[in-house]
This record gives sequence, C-alpha cells and structure tokens, in this order.
Amino acid sequence: MDLDTKPLCDLRIGTSGYDYPEWEGVFYSSGIGRSEYLGAYSEAFDTVELNFSYYGMPKPQQMVTLLGKTRRPIDFSIKAHKSLTHSVDPGTWESSVDEFIRGVSPLAEANRLCAVLLEFPFSFHYRDNERRYLDRVLKALAIFPLAVEFRNAEWLNSRVIESLKTRNIALCALDMPKLEGLPPASDLVTSDIGYVRFHGRNAGAWWDGDAGSRYEYRYSKEELALWLPRIESMGIQAKKLRIYFNNHRHGNAATNARNLVDIARAAKLM
Repeated sequence: MDLDTKPLCDLRIGTSGYDYPEWEGVFYSSGIGRSEYLGAYSEAFDTVELNFSYYGMPKPQQMVTLLGKTRRPIDFSIKAHKSLTHSVDPGTWESSVDEFIRGVSPLAEANRLCAVLLEFPFSFHYRDNERRYLDRVLKALAIFPLAVEFRNAEWLNSRVIESLKTRNIALCALDMPKLEGLPPASDLVTSDIGYVRFHGRNAGAWWDGDAGSRYEYRYSKEELALWLPRIESMGIQAKKLRIYFNNHRHGNAATNARNLVDIARAAKLM
C-alpha cells in the first residue's frame, strides 16, 4: 500500500469488556485497582464494547460514571441485555427495551455511543416467530445505531442481508470456530458501521464450555494478519469500523487487540 494512503474509514480496535482482575500484570499494572481499569484502558485503546449490560440492565448513572473515568474520549459499543436476545419474555420485553434505552441514553447524548449490539444465540433460528420478534425489537431500538450478531448461519441469507441494508443496521462479522451451523468469517457490510468480533477458535469447548473456556484462545499474529483483506474491504464500504476481541481469558483479548492495531497500522489501515 502506498505510504501516502490515508485510512479508509474510522477504524478502531478494542476488547469486549475491560473489567477483568486477571488482566493485572498482563495488561494493567499490578495492584492498579478496578476503579482505575477504564482509565488505563482508554490510554491504550480508543473503543470498548461494554458487556456487563448483558447480565444486568444498564443504569443511566452507570454510563455517566463510565464517561467520567476515561482519560480521553474513547467511544463505546454496548451489548443488549439478555432479556432482549436470550431470555425474551413476550409479555415484558417491550418494557425491557424502554429500561435499556434509558440506561444507554447518556452515552448517546454525549456522542460517545458507536453501536448497540444485539447478540442472538445459536438457538435463535430463522423462523417466523423469531423473524417477527427481530423486526419488532430492531424497530423499538431504532433510536440508536445498531449491530446484530447471529450465531446461527441460517440468518445469513439474501433476504436478511438486504433488510439490514435497508434499515442501516450492521451485520456483525465473526471469527469463531469452523463448526457446522456457525457463520463463516465474512466482510459483509450492511450499514455505515462495520462491526467485527473475534471469539477465538476453541472448537473443543465451543458447545460444552462455559463463558470463560469457550473463548479461551490466543490468536497468532499470522492468523490476525490474514484478516487484513477483509478489514480493508470493510473499510472501503463503511464510515466506521469497530473490531472487538472477546477472548478475554488471561488477557488474550488485550494482547490480540494490540497485535491487530500494530498490524493494521503497518498496513496503513489506521
């Protein structure tokens, strides 16, 4: 690539989550204290994907506090609460949407929200009920920029892709084990935002492992470098490109995010 080539889009690389005590001594200084994690994180990366919001409904004051802890103005993506993706109650999900919107609004009002991620499990199949629900929840959250992650490859069809393009909703590209039924890696862009999540390639623990062991994997620099053509392609199509590492065990996510930043900078992609 020519040395004078400017980055194709606003490319930022970070991790899914940052509040991991086991990262002390690997990414954070030993003994730093959890209250200082986000400040230290913001000195190394310029975007983070918040994932505590999946387990507990985000609160407005939480978001205000987080904004105050960054040492420079990084942006945030945030994972939708499980009541909207994994444990959907037909009678209460709409009130959950309202609560989620209230919780996330401080990020949007501060112009620091990149996207809300709706991560749907493998059990979320391409069927009529699921399609109707997806349509309704995307409309309910349309106040925010949205990204959708499908763990089931059934959703990667032309009808869904064209619908996401029409709605300007990002389709999350994934790096994960090559197992039957899981989506393959791609460079599809369906909105102004390109969105990529690296989950690791731990095929042996994918179906039976817990939330930690499933994502226990460290990418080699060679594996990451093979993503450069996809990243470049997505950068041509998108105005913003966000890449997050979810392989958080042992600080692997932070290490790999740094690796990919170095690789992308050497290729003049950022």
